[in-house]
Amino acid sequence: MKKYDVVIVGAGVSGLLAALTLSKHGKKVLVLEKNRYLGGNCNSYMVDGYQVDTGAHAITHLLEGPLRRLMDNYFDFQPVFEDYGHYYVRTENTFSKVPSNLKDFVTFDVLPRKDRLVLSQAITKALTLSSFGIDLSRQSVYDFLPKNLSKDTCDFVDTISGFLSGKSMKETSAQRILSGSSFVRDSITQEQFDAMIGKIEPKKRQSAESILASILPSHLHASLQARMTRVAQPFTSLERLATNQVHYSQGYPRKGLKALLNAIVYSLPENVEIKTECKVTGILVQDGRVSGVEADEIYPADLVVYTGFATEIPKLIKDLPPVYAEDLGGIVHSKSLTIWLGMDRELPEFNYIGSEIWFKDFAYWAMPISNYDQSLAPKGRQLVGFSFVIDEHRSEEHELKKAYETIFRALPNIEKHIDLQHEQIMIPEKAAVTIDGKFADIRTPIKNLYIAGTDTDRRSMGITRAAYSIIELLKILNEDGNLH
Repeated sequence: MKKYDVVIVGAGVSGLLAALTLSKHGKKVLVLEKNRYLGGNCNSYMVDGYQVDTGAHAITHLLEGPLRRLMDNYFDFQPVFEDYGHYYVRTENTFSKVPSNLKDFVTFDVLPRKDRLVLSQAITKALTLSSFGIDLSRQSVYDFLPKNLSKDTCDFVDTISGFLSGKSMKETSAQRILSGSSFVRDSITQEQFDAMIGKIEPKKRQSAESILASILPSHLHASLQARMTRVAQPFTSLERLATNQVHYSQGYPRKGLKALLNAIVYSLPENVEIKTECKVTGILVQDGRVSGVEADEIYPADLVVYTGFATEIPKLIKDLPPVYAEDLGGIVHSKSLTIWLGMDRELPEFNYIGSEIWFKDFAYWAMPISNYDQSLAPKGRQLVGFSFVIDEHRSEEHELKKAYETIFRALPNIEKHIDLQHEQIMIPEKAAVTIDGKFADIRTPIKNLYIAGTDTDRRSMGITRAAYSIIELLKILNEDGNLH
């Protein structure tokens, strides 16, 4: 019976990043994935000539964040990121940049002037408290605001809260708004990374950027990192009240999310084995220590890293401590709907780089991703993704109908230009960042069983949050003597 150093349960982005990093530290790794395809929500696929992503994505913290650290230290091939652009808000009569600092709020006439002043004061208060080390993760956005705001302002704040946490402002923490709006930034420098994990041997690698640079004109291959100017002295949080940019250090991968997935997969060394359509039915424990997993057969291992939904762990292990199982049951999920619309031409309504928010009635977040890379749509056409947080207590048919009605209310001229309709319903992250929602610890009560993924770290969103969790996993494995 073949034995592995590490068995990783799940081949989403967290599982694949765990496999990549641990294998580069010399581990013999097996990845087991119950589905046919790799990548989970970090993937793209073709529909009638259009390449759609699994949900709309913006990749954040690309200068000094966790994904940058993982790419610099472990990737053999790196995706090229296009500058993200700006966030906009659309109403029946206006199309404006989303305010990200006090100066922007002054001229943001989408909301009443009185409300803008109140919001500015609330942000200043919250950022000041946060700068002095006050924990705002248990205080809701709703509690931070006065109760006499207009309906439009309440809807706007609810929309921002929804897209940052999956829940309303009554369930979203003030800290979440600060970090999601880039007022508070969690960066990881190379020095911090080395201190947590230890230096790894640098390897000569050929990146995607270096390949492109050799064959394309400079204006076509210049990356996000190369184009962005870096500030010599980082701004403090309070200074960002005047200078903050919500799109700071964000990008979209050229060729879509599949490019990021491919960069991870192509960087995996030979000591990684992946088995798809192989569902794990049990995690094996002997004398309080993990001994492997059970799937289509028994796979013995010294370490097991679980990257599926942590709420499923009690189904896989007998005799878990009841308190631990109860804590895992406190993890909150949210559900999203993404509607991809292919347009028969490039429309003036989507003549921008970035994304837009519609905040009235049924809020959406939309991205015309073919504006970053025209190859994602057939020639002369356009691909736009509209993402919604949907009510899990309503039927999917009801939420889908409401979503289409909202899109055509916000953009009444586009209906006659639709060339493709494609819907996705998913859980975008394995834990929603809410006031009462819990997160799993990376360490478990079972020795050498670890959890990684978006239900183990509250920072940022999506792929960036998954990358944070992997760096924390590496740090903990290093502390436990299980990394090098």
